[in-house]
Amino acid sequence: MLEIKNLKIEIENKEVLKGLDLNVKNGEIHVLMGPNGAGKSTICKAIMKYPNYKITEGTILYNEEDITKKSTNEIASMGLYYISQTPVEIEGITNAEALRLAMSSQKKSVDIFTFNKKCTLICEKLKMPKNFLHRPINVGMSGGERKKNELLGMWLLEPSFLLLDEIDSGLDVDAIKIVSENLKEYHEQTNASMLIITHQQSIIDLLKPDYVHILKDGKIEESGNLTLAKKIEKEGFLEKSRVNIVSESGKNE
Repeated sequence: MLEIKNLKIEIENKEVLKGLDLNVKNGEIHVLMGPNGAGKSTICKAIMKYPNYKITEGTILYNEEDITKKSTNEIASMGLYYISQTPVEIEGITNAEALRLAMSSQKKSVDIFTFNKKCTLICEKLKMPKNFLHRPINVGMSGGERKKNELLGMWLLEPSFLLLDEIDSGLDVDAIKIVSENLKEYHEQTNASMLIITHQQSIIDLLKPDYVHILKDGKIEESGNLTLAKKIEKEGFLEKSRVNIVSESGKNE
């Protein structure tokens, strides 16, 4: 479904991704882990065409279509949905207005009665006040409220591929549980593919990803299953780096 080949990304003339390869098939859940600064968020932002993220080499295919040079709007319309670590505030437009417009662009029914009824059910599922629908997007909301707000959009727009960049950031224990359960339920109902950047073991345990990848120095260093995530939780990334130094030099450095 999503195939990344030899992707190299520069940010302000500094190479961050250095030939990344990744293949996420339909319905699969992949978790991406790695130390700070490894380039994890860069992958999502490069896919969605953030400004200043320059693709210098490689291709990004989605459902066998090359999206390397497509615009953010074109990519979103194909069913990719991105939730960043810190969803931005947008003054002057309410959640309801933005979501109705987005649904209309997808040629989905925007009957006001049906829309309001669906929103009410989703807000209950997310344990989120219904009046958030009529507030400017993310304005005055806490980190946890913003993530729930983004999941409201997920349920309404029904994307086929989710890019989740540390969705646990800024969430308390209760909010992490709600977010995780909603992601699991959404996957079970839609079979959507997911690429999740997280170190939160409770999310990993609940979603049971098909693959876990360790990103280091702009490339995927190791791939495995749930066992790999548990190993990283126990040993951390520094232990992995120390082992590599020993194996490369033949002595403990």
